[in-house]
Amino acid sequence: MVRKEVVVGEVQRIMENTANVRNIAIIAHVDHGKTTLTDSLVARAGLISKQLAGEQRMMDFDEQEQARGITIKSANISLGFKYNGEDHLINLIDTPGHVDFGGHVTRALRAVDGVCLVVDAVEGVMPQTETVLRQALKERAKPIVFINKVDRLINEMKLDQAAMQEKLVKVVTGINKIILANCPPEFKKDWEIKIENANIAFGSAFHKWAVSATSMQRFNITFKDIYEKCRDGDHQFLVDKSPVDDVLLEMVIQNLPSPAVSQKYRMPAIWKGDPESEMGKQMMFCDKGGKAIGICFGVVYDEHAGEVAIVRLFSGKIAKGDQMYVFSKKKFFKIQQVGIYMGPDRVPSEFLCAGNIGSIVGLKDIYIGETLASSDDVEPFEDIKHVSEPVVTKSIEAKESKDLAKLIETLRGLSKEDPTLRVTINQETGEHLLSGMGELHLEIIEYKISKEKGINITTSPPIVVYRETITKRSNMVEGKSPNKHNKFKIYVEPLDPKIMEAIELGKIPQGKPKGKEHIQVLVDLGMERSEAKGIWDIKGSNMLVDVTKGVQYLNEVQELAIEAFEEAMTKGPLAQETVTGVKVTLADATLHEDNVHRGPAQVIPAIKRPIYACMIDAGVSLMEPKQKVLITTPQEYGGEVINMTNGRRGQLLNMEQEGETSVVHTILPVFELFGFSNAIRGATQGRATWYQEYHGYENVPKDLVPKIVRQIRERKGLKPEPPTVQTFLE
Repeated sequence: MVRKEVVVGEVQRIMENTANVRNIAIIAHVDHGKTTLTDSLVARAGLISKQLAGEQRMMDFDEQEQARGITIKSANISLGFKYNGEDHLINLIDTPGHVDFGGHVTRALRAVDGVCLVVDAVEGVMPQTETVLRQALKERAKPIVFINKVDRLINEMKLDQAAMQEKLVKVVTGINKIILANCPPEFKKDWEIKIENANIAFGSAFHKWAVSATSMQRFNITFKDIYEKCRDGDHQFLVDKSPVDDVLLEMVIQNLPSPAVSQKYRMPAIWKGDPESEMGKQMMFCDKGGKAIGICFGVVYDEHAGEVAIVRLFSGKIAKGDQMYVFSKKKFFKIQQVGIYMGPDRVPSEFLCAGNIGSIVGLKDIYIGETLASSDDVEPFEDIKHVSEPVVTKSIEAKESKDLAKLIETLRGLSKEDPTLRVTINQETGEHLLSGMGELHLEIIEYKISKEKGINITTSPPIVVYRETITKRSNMVEGKSPNKHNKFKIYVEPLDPKIMEAIELGKIPQGKPKGKEHIQVLVDLGMERSEAKGIWDIKGSNMLVDVTKGVQYLNEVQELAIEAFEEAMTKGPLAQETVTGVKVTLADATLHEDNVHRGPAQVIPAIKRPIYACMIDAGVSLMEPKQKVLITTPQEYGGEVINMTNGRRGQLLNMEQEGETSVVHTILPVFELFGFSNAIRGATQGRATWYQEYHGYENVPKDLVPKIVRQIRERKGLKPEPPTVQTFLE
């Protein structure tokens, strides 16, 4: 084995030659073989033995990852290789495939220039395959493909040579369909997966062999050889001829871009500053002599070093003792240490330079997506947008009051490490509410709190995160302040879906839209210019608009009006759930001339209460989160599966037959997925497999709303009966 310090010396030496650096993520659906494949590259670099590669799963170093056999969080490693006589450096991120940990994939993709998509030859393109590939293309990361478990087609599915090739062509076609639909138009030809482009390999990560067009020519291997050797179980012949690490390394170095190449086309997509500015040019050309600027895409808590920021540097060079400006804090911090990752270990390095991935210690209270630079005249990077949202909540409490402070600190740390985890404190009950992507996500968090941090906790059964919305425009409602000296006329209406989508995609920022370009986006989407200019605030996917004319003193109560609006959008009138898709319009106001009579205690209720009254008048209702579920089952159980999902309010999208197997595509409410695994095992005698992905929010059926509202209100300690318009106008 090679000592890690020796490897770090080698990595530092290659790091400065950006033409020979590759930043890549290995992405795939769950259980398609990413971590097994990564092992062969780690072994090639000399960090583990080649015999253990594929079984050791070095990048799954977390105790829970080893126990469950799945990747839970992204793991980083920097590997030095010799290729064609030249030294190359691959900064590699092994990402999770399970839908509950999709946030880790989203964040890793901001840091890389290329991805290796791993696809199981038998299962083909699965829901999460499509999700992660679409995200990679959105971040302008160039794809290469490794089709894994080819031996399963021969030994399990008993396909002959022609059928095997036909199946592989079908998988490649499915991948190309996604690439051509989502990649930047100028790259369609270059990024399409073709055997002759040598940007695709076939093999078995577990048995450690692979072939690509170039390796088949170089080692004189044919598909006939592969078929025969797999059928006879002679994998060693294929390993000796065409080892997976050779083929993968060649594919990465030949097909994926260096930072100096990729940053020219990636920067305009992830950074909205001026490309002609000095800093813009330095980043476009990956200039290690320029100002240091990078983005934090991961935060890890180290009990000795505190917060460790995992950073991709786009220009410049940083070392211990340098000052780094943290954009959101608007202040400089001194770097105490820089390092590179070797899987589970963070090894100190003398420096980190442009186009590379490493760690920084010394930046206080940093968050994921943060922009870092060596000077304070920096334009920040675009926010990292997660595709799915927390849909399941648990209440969590410390069993002993002495652990309360430790629990709060632990939750704060976990929510910084994983922004898809939301922690809120219910001020009335004092309980902590933990919201995550699914039951498994919350299970892992509970394990970390109780076993790793040693805090005794009690948790509630999982509950679903609902949202409140409206169906039509309300009548005008006049709200009066408690002292009757201030009046506000307000109405609400559903926000245009196109505008909601633009807010969710980050084209329109939260808060007050700044600058002409955001107003122009709204006008292009069909909003009146005068109305777009009158937007006071955007909270979530809700909007507060001022259309009043010539109201005296209104600017003095603007901040209070925004506060009232945000409070109303955080807790809706129906069940105190988050509000979505509502446009609140302030049409007129009459204000007392003396500011003593228009303080917070007067203005906030005078705006918040009529917003609630308007929402009830406009037909406030609930939305529930849904998951797209793909179920694979033996054909004879297809009918049972459909009956079971229909009984859980399933919406059947499609049903396909593949040989003896039925594949059912359905959409199910998250609420109906509690206990789903036992039900499906019962319906299929344990012979079905299923996968879920986030599908967004949809309206709850009208007949179910009263029952659900009552349950939520009782759980929150509210009166069971929902309020009426009059409740807020008395």
